[in-house]
Amino acid sequence: MLETMESLPDGRVALRFTRRLAHPRELVWRALTEREHLRAWFVDILDYERSRLDFAPGADLAFVVGDLPTGRGRVTAHDPPVLLEYTWDAEVLRFELAEDGDGCLLTFTNIVDGPETATAVATGWDTGLDRLVTYLGGLDAVG
Repeated sequence: MLETMESLPDGRVALRFTRRLAHPRELVWRALTEREHLRAWFVDILDYERSRLDFAPGADLAFVVGDLPTGRGRVTAHDPPVLLEYTWDAEVLRFELAEDGDGCLLTFTNIVDGPETATAVATGWDTGLDRLVTYLGGLDAVG
């Protein structure tokens, strides 16, 4: 669920979401960084075959959505399996994984241009993170 929506001094807005996951950080890290896992829960409209999603330190990223101009990004923080942060055009996406008993706590922060964008994307991220929880539960079922 959306925990906070904070206005930043530069006019941007930080949306913060948390999920308690009954999975070790290493498994969740793979779901956040590996193409075959991302396509199960992340942005539906992304062309995963044509996008460049190599989440290595300092890596350049490319987000391809149909015939639209390719979104560009860069990995700005990378500390497996604790922290992944990258840009997607003007946005910042930050995933933090903290140990929590036999699972982990995921804190996701999305920094966007302003309140209108924040309102427009908040529900989508809530849905996407719920899909991540469901997807990870399905991995348990297959062993």
